[in-house]
Amino acid sequence: MKYKIIGGIIAAVFLIGVIGTILVITAQPKNTVRIVSDGEVLYTIDLGTAKDDTLVIEKDGHHNTVEIKDRMIRVSEADCPDQTCVKMGWLSSSSMPIVCLPHGLVIEFTDETGDVDALTR
Repeated sequence: MKYKIIGGIIAAVFLIGVIGTILVITAQPKNTVRIVSDGEVLYTIDLGTAKDDTLVIEKDGHHNTVEIKDRMIRVSEADCPDQTCVKMGWLSSSSMPIVCLPHGLVIEFTDETGDVDALTR
């Protein structure tokens, strides 16, 4: 009886793992990103339909240059002292947004859906 319970638990864990793997593999990649400055959404961009573009985001006399190219996005230039946002490169995962702490800027994938143009403000 004890071995049947242990076997059932192992089978359930295995089944949950297989289902989780299938869900991760078949999940649609996120294409919509938000550019947020101090909690205010400045832009919502669908990278799947966005044209190559460059945005200059200014705040308090400082700037970040955001580049959109080949359905990807990055901070290509900033005048902050540590340049962490530039060094992060292209945004590739929803688990690691691009952040510029000195300027309060965040670029992150979002689950927002609906009628989003390639670039909205």
